[in-house]
Amino acid sequence: MAAKQKVRVKINGQEREAEVEPRLLLVHFIREVLSLTGTHIGCDTSHCGACTVMLDGKTVKSCTMFAVQADGCEILTIEGLIQDGKLHPLQEGFKEEHGLQCGYCTPGMILSSLALLKRNPNPSEDEIRHGISGNLCRCTGYQNIVKAVQYAAAKMAQGGQR
Repeated sequence: MAAKQKVRVKINGQEREAEVEPRLLLVHFIREVLSLTGTHIGCDTSHCGACTVMLDGKTVKSCTMFAVQADGCEILTIEGLIQDGKLHPLQEGFKEEHGLQCGYCTPGMILSSLALLKRNPNPSEDEIRHGISGNLCRCTGYQNIVKAVQYAAAKMAQGGQR
């Protein structure tokens, strides 16, 4: 058995650290060690995107990397989007435009959409579809997800950006 390694991260604005097995996946570190269960485990093969988080401002599928690889990094999960009890415009958009059904893909879909809107604050429908293409949804058919991202882009352009 390998010796445990200390992992220090800033997650959702809070400094956290723990000693973990070197083979522990980031998704399990987030869910089981840090008790942030909004990040979902889907396929364990990086195909579905349910485990998508932002690591140092870029999306990563947290089932594809070890927690020790995130040492010293800043992580944003779905829990970190709510500020002062208010939903992020993307979360609000998914609610208002019915962009979710079962909700399983939603955290990863929202974080991928956030990365897209940071790169392109006014994406076209095709750009939105391309931006979320690494995330699978089995329920919605994507039309309402696209509408949710468009809703958020408009709201963020009006000064609701965070």
